[in-house]
Amino acid sequence: MRFLIKINFCSNKNLNFPSDTESNMIEYICKFYQEMALEEGFVVESNKRREEILKIIQSSSKPLKGSYIAELFGVSRQVIVQDIAILRAGGAEIIATPNGYITPPSFNSRKCRRIIACRHSTEDTEDELMTIVDLGGTVVDVIVEHEIYGEFKGELMISSPADVRNFIKKVKKQGAKLLSSLKGGIHLHTIEAPTPEILDKIEEALDSKGYLLK
Repeated sequence: MRFLIKINFCSNKNLNFPSDTESNMIEYICKFYQEMALEEGFVVESNKRREEILKIIQSSSKPLKGSYIAELFGVSRQVIVQDIAILRAGGAEIIATPNGYITPPSFNSRKCRRIIACRHSTEDTEDELMTIVDLGGTVVDVIVEHEIYGEFKGELMISSPADVRNFIKKVKKQGAKLLSSLKGGIHLHTIEAPTPEILDKIEEALDSKGYLLK
């Protein structure tokens, strides 16, 4: 895949970047901003910065961390959080996952999806997630019902063992409670996979471990 990004600010320079890899693209953009930041009078206006943030997120097939985007534009992560909030309020489809920001078009719409109901202890969360990704599935989200607020939904997009380990590491580091703990371990997952057969195997594996709610 090749990328071509044009950036026009208050500078008279354009960034035309073809690359064979996304990592090279991001590195090149980062270098571009760093060089431009040294030029006298170079300022990226807030609205223009948000436009470029959206373009970069849409160009990526995987989530981009807020701290990474902040580095690209030479601003704090909090500024990026505010920019993303304003973009979303303006109608931009940006999803915040544990691994960073991503837009729905980056998801593979040709994959099959299914919602499953699960119940297990907090200690079994890592095993549940590993069971799904090891069989070729992706955990798109987690959903729980709340008596007062209705439905809580957390976007996950966990698709590899590394994603699972990073998720569990963040939960432990921050001392956060899982959404499933709100309902005694009962929760829903949207899972996706290339074929219905893989989804069937995932359900069978979860059922054999007693994680599937019946």
